[in-house]
Amino acid sequence: MTVGLVIVSHSAKLAEGVAELAGQMAPDVAVRAAGGANGGLGTDFEAVTAAIEAAQSGAGVVVLFDLGSAQMVADMAAESVDGDVRVVDAPLVEGAVAAAVAAQGGGDVSAVAAAAEGGSPEPVAAEDTTTIEVVLTNEIGLHARPAATLARELTGVDATVTVRFGAASADARSVLGLLGLGARGGDTVSVSASGPAAQEALDRVRALAERNFDE
Repeated sequence: MTVGLVIVSHSAKLAEGVAELAGQMAPDVAVRAAGGANGGLGTDFEAVTAAIEAAQSGAGVVVLFDLGSAQMVADMAAESVDGDVRVVDAPLVEGAVAAAVAAQGGGDVSAVAAAAEGGSPEPVAAEDTTTIEVVLTNEIGLHARPAATLARELTGVDATVTVRFGAASADARSVLGLLGLGARGGDTVSVSASGPAAQEALDRVRALAERNFDE
């Protein structure tokens, strides 16, 4: 079972588009869209409730929304259904992608909600890490799909992995953090890992870069 994801928007097209994007990053995650009302702009309590129920596999559901009144409808719908449902105030597109990747990786509902909000583990002391340099040979660098692919590649690996570009750093499992680095094709990033499977993590990152992030 994986945590489900619901996208609530005043626009049906916007909700469907974000859900489609998030679903591309996490093919095993139930991502449902609940947008619009009565064929126009707005939010529909019954539609949001149905979307939450459809996304629920027993592992919980994380709900993201676009504007203020959508939160109110999402909160009411979350309270009306069974199971653990978290309504998260996060950037809609970036948060949805990060949440979907976390769910794909087996994160529980708290971890998926934290991923949507941009949360990441505390950094590990430098002396405990091994570092490699990786050239981003794919054309777009660490943007949405490559960042999601990198985060998924580290699923189940017992290591803490940090990516650095310039003065910025990000947890390698945080899609939002990786996007925030702004690393583009041709740039070189430093990847540090610590923990029992540190070398495996670095090998996976290096191999993924050599495959152009499977693009």
